[in-house]
Amino acid sequence: MTVITNIEDLRVLAQKRVPRMFYDYADSGSWTESTYRANEADFQTIKLRQRVAVNMENRSTASTMIGQKVAMPVAIAPTGLTGMQHADGEILAAQAAKKFGIPFTLSTMSICSIEDVAQSTDGHPFWFQLYVMKDRDYIERLIDRAKAANCSALVVTLDLQIIGQRHKDLKNGLSAPPKLTLANLINIASKPRWALGMLGTKHRQFGNIVGHVKGVENMGSLSEWTAKQFDPALNWGDVEWIKKRWGGKIILKGIQDVEDARLAVNSGADALIVSNHGGRQLDGAQSSIHALPAIVDAVGSQIEVHMDGGIRSGQDVLKARALGAQGTYIGRAFLYGLGAMGEAGVTKALKIIRNELDLTMAFCGKTDIETVDQSILLPGTF
Repeated sequence: MTVITNIEDLRVLAQKRVPRMFYDYADSGSWTESTYRANEADFQTIKLRQRVAVNMENRSTASTMIGQKVAMPVAIAPTGLTGMQHADGEILAAQAAKKFGIPFTLSTMSICSIEDVAQSTDGHPFWFQLYVMKDRDYIERLIDRAKAANCSALVVTLDLQIIGQRHKDLKNGLSAPPKLTLANLINIASKPRWALGMLGTKHRQFGNIVGHVKGVENMGSLSEWTAKQFDPALNWGDVEWIKKRWGGKIILKGIQDVEDARLAVNSGADALIVSNHGGRQLDGAQSSIHALPAIVDAVGSQIEVHMDGGIRSGQDVLKARALGAQGTYIGRAFLYGLGAMGEAGVTKALKIIRNELDLTMAFCGKTDIETVDQSILLPGTF
């Protein structure tokens, strides 16, 4: 077997093992995919300052995110259809995150339900990501289910009031479970490891929705319901209502603009995530790492600032931390690991990122992630 040394190795292996429609779902952006590519590429323009002859002993990547201790300033991002990258994907990723000591965030559009994940992790706290639907009764019950499952933070996604167009999903006829067309059957037949896994699990549709919404009992009715449910009228008043209903720590995801960051502060949220939805919504938007500094300068003393988008290495985590992000999120990086090797692949991705973070921090003359700031970056490159 190929020696896996970085996230790209996991991506290549996942592409071989995951059916095309689900691999493409994870590994794509909207329209021309310019923002999707910029999220990753813009990290590479930021250069690091190498320091020497400093004591590199007793290094620590430990930090906190919204007051929660983390082994490194990284959380697993909420990703839809995770359980279609690998059977029981959300459960496996949550178990890997628990063992590693970082937060796991479950998507509303997950295959395994809130209750499935809570049971599989013995009630260990995880975060739940909320999409705001028009059906407010369903949203209230979803929030209550997250409370009952011991979720310790609610991540409210603000940048999916309407869905961006992703060409690959349309061309592949994306659905969960997949439609049994001849092309799909041929493709799935070439992924026996994936197919056997899916045959061995009962989790094959959207576990947080099917059976929890009146009239949604199968994939046909689900597709019709979701197409009508994302709420284009979502506003800051809704955020206030959600915060009151939840009553716990709340994180607002999808902030790219300083004005919106100030509104996030006014909402009383505990943290915001600088994010463009992985380049899957507004194509042509600024990369997250380029949007980060202005938002940190504007509101960083008033609210905890996190970021996601384009993180494929521990060096990327370190650069985001240097530019003021208290925490970061990985989506595709862990999905590649999951698709490649299940729970072991997620753990491998986390180990790769932490090792890169640890070594790079030392090469920059720092031994504690808490002391990292812009001084480790080469002036004029950020």
